[in-house]
Amino acid sequence: MAKKAQKPLLHLVFGGEVADPQGLDFVGDPEKLHMVGLYPNYAEALRAWKGVSLANIDSASTKYVIVHLHRLLDPTTDGTEADPED
Repeated sequence: MAKKAQKPLLHLVFGGEVADPQGLDFVGDPEKLHMVGLYPNYAEALRAWKGVSLANIDSASTKYVIVHLHRLLDPTTDGTEADPED
């Protein structure tokens, strides 16, 4: 029996300057946010987030985040079967 293909659970990685490194209040022009990319699963998004975060480690006011887009698109699914961080 063929294994059913799992649908991608989309994640967005982006970042920019924040007012407080412990918060999520991005400051300045939204056009200047760094859109790292869209990823089909949490593992790939985490890998991208780690890379760009480490590359900007010397800038305390720069923060990168992972947004679980699949939760926004379909809040009735929890995605736990394919996304261990959800």
